[in-house]
Amino acid sequence: METPPILRKIIHVDMDAFYASVEQHDNPDLLGKPIAVGGSEIRGVVSAASYEARKFGVRSAMSGAMAKQLCPELIFVPPRFARYKEISNQIHAVFREYTDLVEPLSLDEAYLDVTHNKKGNPSATLLAQEIRQKIKERTGITASAGISVNKFVAKIASDVNKPNGQKTINPEEVVPFLESLDIKKFYGIGKVTAERMYRHGIFTGKDLKSKERDYLETHFGKSGAHYYDLVRGIHHSSVKPHREIKSMAAEHTFSENLTSEIFMIERLETIAGELEKRLKNKKRSGKTITLKIKYSDFQVQTRSKTLHYNISDKDLLFDTAKELLFQEKPRESVRLLGLSVSQLNSSSSSSKKAVVVQLKFDF
Repeated sequence: METPPILRKIIHVDMDAFYASVEQHDNPDLLGKPIAVGGSEIRGVVSAASYEARKFGVRSAMSGAMAKQLCPELIFVPPRFARYKEISNQIHAVFREYTDLVEPLSLDEAYLDVTHNKKGNPSATLLAQEIRQKIKERTGITASAGISVNKFVAKIASDVNKPNGQKTINPEEVVPFLESLDIKKFYGIGKVTAERMYRHGIFTGKDLKSKERDYLETHFGKSGAHYYDLVRGIHHSSVKPHREIKSMAAEHTFSENLTSEIFMIERLETIAGELEKRLKNKKRSGKTITLKIKYSDFQVQTRSKTLHYNISDKDLLFDTAKELLFQEKPRESVRLLGLSVSQLNSSSSSSKKAVVVQLKFDF
């Protein structure tokens, strides 16, 4: 017998093109124009794109050169992370006026459990409208929201009426809604998994629901049981207001490709220093060190080493990074180097459940 889903009232709030919207708000000359935050038409990677730019196919994580080819009128704007953090703090202050059960996913999105809320309002739909309006009044930036019985459905619903809209999926609508979706719309099913599902005749949620649990476990491993539950609206994960850091990283994209290992070592020393500061600021250390190398053709390679002890010291990070670099000669010029530490512990806890936090520098 299937376990019925826990009926909570969950809101997923997602700001609309957050970085780009902040830039357009602060500089009215950019309103209505295609802009990209980060990158340039010569180097770098787009961090965020306005909706005007997205119409041309410009997306985050795209190279600046490709973005410019797609949209010749594209305006590149340097990122201002301190400003985005300032606005984010205002947004999260709004959330806390309604509930203390707020789970941040990033600067611009979060889950809110409003089952029992500070306003005493039983309607999560009306609460989402209030929250979005209040955010707009205080920051000038619009937000979209999804409202449903669990985090998974609320997350998907928040994309339905973007930008500046919301979508409520009531309990009795959850399964029909999921059945109607293209499988690639399922949060957590990436491109590779979607292509595997296509090969098994799974194109929609309805197709997925037609498969038995054993079939999905046979072809998709442990994730198969997870997919079996998801398409039936079963997702028991609660909103976690205290998310513990699982990994920390620093990476630099260079203005010119690096061809010499000597220059790479110089940059790695700087990156190790940046990472040390952040680890010590959060009172963290870790055992697994990973070197990330992005080549000029945008191919990414990672090399990792797990130590028998935790480290956070720059010199130890740097020594391990050099060892990883020299494991194998870089196959061509390098446009980005990154260093991360995982298997973290802390002075307060070494066993809490964790999520990934990625710290990035320099576009």
